[in-house]
Amino acid sequence: MQFRIADTFTSSLARLPNEQQKAVKTTAFDLQTNLSQPGLSLHRLTGASDSHFWSARVNLDLRIILHRARENVVLCYVGRHDDAYRWAERRKLETHPTTGAAQLVELREVVQEIPVPVYVESEVQAPPKPLLFALLPDDQLLGYGVPVEWLEEVKVADEDSVLDLADHLPSEAAEALLELAVGKTPQPSLPAPSGADPFSHPDALRRFRVMRNVEELAEALEYPWDKWTIFLHPAQLGLVERNYNGPARVSGSAGTGKTVVAIHRAAFLAKSNPGLRILLTTFSDTLANLLRAKLRLLVHQDPQAGSRISVDSLDAVASGLYEADLGPVKLASREIIKALVKNGARGTGTNFSPIFLLTEWERVVDAWQLDSWEAYRDVTRIGRYRRLSETQRQSLWPVFESVRSGLREQGLLTKAEMFGRLTRELARREHPPFDHVVVDEAQDVSVAQLRFLAVVAGNRPNGLFFAGDLGQRIFQQPFSWKELGVDIRGRSQTLRINYRTSHQIRTRADRLLDPEISDVDGNLEERNGTVSVFNGPTPTVQVFGDEGAECAAVSGWLTARIAEGLQPGEIGVFTRSFDQIGRAVQAVKGSNIPYSVLDDEKEPTDDRLSIGTMHLAKGLEYRAVVVMACDSEVIPLQSRVESIADEADLEEVYNTERNLLYVACTRARDHLLVTGVEPASEFLDDLRR
Repeated sequence: MQFRIADTFTSSLARLPNEQQKAVKTTAFDLQTNLSQPGLSLHRLTGASDSHFWSARVNLDLRIILHRARENVVLCYVGRHDDAYRWAERRKLETHPTTGAAQLVELREVVQEIPVPVYVESEVQAPPKPLLFALLPDDQLLGYGVPVEWLEEVKVADEDSVLDLADHLPSEAAEALLELAVGKTPQPSLPAPSGADPFSHPDALRRFRVMRNVEELAEALEYPWDKWTIFLHPAQLGLVERNYNGPARVSGSAGTGKTVVAIHRAAFLAKSNPGLRILLTTFSDTLANLLRAKLRLLVHQDPQAGSRISVDSLDAVASGLYEADLGPVKLASREIIKALVKNGARGTGTNFSPIFLLTEWERVVDAWQLDSWEAYRDVTRIGRYRRLSETQRQSLWPVFESVRSGLREQGLLTKAEMFGRLTRELARREHPPFDHVVVDEAQDVSVAQLRFLAVVAGNRPNGLFFAGDLGQRIFQQPFSWKELGVDIRGRSQTLRINYRTSHQIRTRADRLLDPEISDVDGNLEERNGTVSVFNGPTPTVQVFGDEGAECAAVSGWLTARIAEGLQPGEIGVFTRSFDQIGRAVQAVKGSNIPYSVLDDEKEPTDDRLSIGTMHLAKGLEYRAVVVMACDSEVIPLQSRVESIADEADLEEVYNTERNLLYVACTRARDHLLVTGVEPASEFLDDLRR
């Protein structure tokens, strides 16, 4: 018997309370081990359109709907008795006549929700909106996986109805139509060979997976929210398993599954290369912890492969290698650097401000590890908008040389210097510490970190794999990867299907960014071709007269989400910095929801609402998100604006502040509330338009 679960089952399971989920999982195990157990009350649904649908009893109220045909059993849905039966009455499991993929198809004749365009004559009549797919031949639509029964509705869809239509179609058909709607030409599904198992088609593997044993089923049902551990899109799978002859990068806007691809890539490399060492890494310890937890789910059934994958932040990796090979690491704080810069500027007669000197040290001299006047004279100051003549640079170099001397006297290192020394040491060795490196959130990798990665694994096939989004760059200045020996041209792919964020939230958040973003090397990332595969409520943007009114409104909004059935752990509240956290705490207290304030050490939990800064939101996701305190001097942060050493740097500040708000907004899956107090941030005008 082939025992499978469908993604519709894991989705419906995730909507149940925890106690009911436990009962469902127990019943699922019973079904896998022995379908004939009397307690299951297993019986065929005589009223369903598909005669192969059966019902299994979980308890007095809950029922599992399964599809049973010959040697194939598929868990399809779970819900209360009447809800489960209605779900089965509206669907059938069939093989698509063109693609050969197994599909769960919703019956067209019972669907009432799709608004069909109706034009009523009147004295003033708006022109009808153009039909998006009316001119496409049936064969082309069938090649995208559109069920035969839905061709008629597809032909009359316009821009107002296409999203509602997509909710009722198999995922490959919905995604293709949404791509067509935004002017893209999707690739048709490859037809299965004659006689092939319809469940083995790549489109079917996205929604049905064989469970080989009870342990594998338990793992699949333990974290139903993390469906990516079981189901992977064919486009993602192609990137995971591709052979690259040099460094490669996958990009895409928030929610398109870049981290999913990175984790699967690390697991694939470990399973495909026994004996080799894999590093899965990112820029912060918090994100590394999240990667480690998700990887654990993925490689649970293959502990040997898992043991070959190290998961740590880049700083932690470098610190550990440095201490093992070169000795203790004593890092200089930013306050010490500030003092050394100030002391170095005394007596030089420089007219440059202390802020300019500090940022010139951090972003140019230290970042690129410049150790001589000649190196500083010749460096291309990418990301520094104020131009400096050779004479000006010559007047500044004694300041920076003084900082370097001060650090040596105190036995201190900067992070960039730690990476630099370690990189030079590893370059002399025959065997690097890792054979393959997978980097998540690659847009925030620094110059020194990229040099380190290039030496570790940049000179071999499949050595470096990056996942990132330029629109989420919030920490690092732009610089040329190619100049450091990491050339991804020709090996850069963009993911365009958004699984995490509703269409309504994604389109609003995208207004904060340019439709096209290019890196220093000319690699282009387009955002206007991205499509979301599900709908949700329209995001709310509100501005209040005072903080008390804002907190009261947020409290009411949070209370409403809990009343709708959301759990505290499915909600996040974020502010620009810790200075505004008190407003968030006050609002959450008003809703009586248990909460936890996140920091670098404390991570989200399932039983508490998360409160944190926008920076800490990176890598997290919630069903509902509130972004609070978006006031005019909060975002963009006034202290950053005031610290600008040159007017030309203002653009960079505004870009990264926009990116930060984008990151916070796109943590939301279904519900988003953005608030501020008058005068509000100018960025809210973009969100509201």
